[in-house]
Amino acid sequence: MLLVIDSGNTNVVFAVYKGEEQIGTWRCGNDPKRTADEYAVWLSQLLKLNELSFDAIEASIIASVVPETLFNLKRFCDRYVPGRTLVVKEPGTDLGIDILIDRPEQVGADRLVGVIAAHTHYGGPLMVLDFGTATSFDIADADGNFCGGVLAPGVHNSVEALHMAGRQLPRVDIKRPESVIGKATVPAMQSGVYWGYLSMIEGMTARIQQEFGEPMKVIATGGLSALFADATPAIHKTEPALILAGLVEIFKRNS
Repeated sequence: MLLVIDSGNTNVVFAVYKGEEQIGTWRCGNDPKRTADEYAVWLSQLLKLNELSFDAIEASIIASVVPETLFNLKRFCDRYVPGRTLVVKEPGTDLGIDILIDRPEQVGADRLVGVIAAHTHYGGPLMVLDFGTATSFDIADADGNFCGGVLAPGVHNSVEALHMAGRQLPRVDIKRPESVIGKATVPAMQSGVYWGYLSMIEGMTARIQQEFGEPMKVIATGGLSALFADATPAIHKTEPALILAGLVEIFKRNS
């Protein structure tokens, strides 16, 4: 079995795969101070609840956008997880694609993994729309090569910024309002967040395809993907576990 670790800006997601089948998935907050031993104690108990153990794992793969967290995750795998550990964007790990941008070293590992997973399942050209800490639009050409993209503020961060900037503005839940025009402060804020982001998604996906010169499949992932995908034809498919599936694919390419 394979241990897959996706370390994002907010959470670290652990999953165990047997071939293409996901056996279990667990997440914790991304705290760079969490040690390798703390990861081991936490995950060993969750594995035990699923009648699994570290001994059943044969290898691991990590993608991380937080260098401090990556250090402790690598120590955790070295100490507690059998077999070899691959790390996305480190020497010796072949992604099987070209990174066709000006500064390849600056692109986040999660963005590369997302386009690899999407292209493997849907072909290209395509766009991966990831609702994470940032809202990203990442482009792959017909051959699956990474061609760049767009980074915008994440939905949750925008809600928090709106609350912090206005002394009388409360925090609001992210939901689809019944109408665009809000009749009170909270529904007005919810409308601005939801319909504003939806308009941004529709406008940005259209502009990207116009500039690229070809129509694209648009694959959405992240916790809020289904909430927005249900309201627009601009998103063609949602894949909540896209990054995890991409890590499995990268491990296969390096086996």
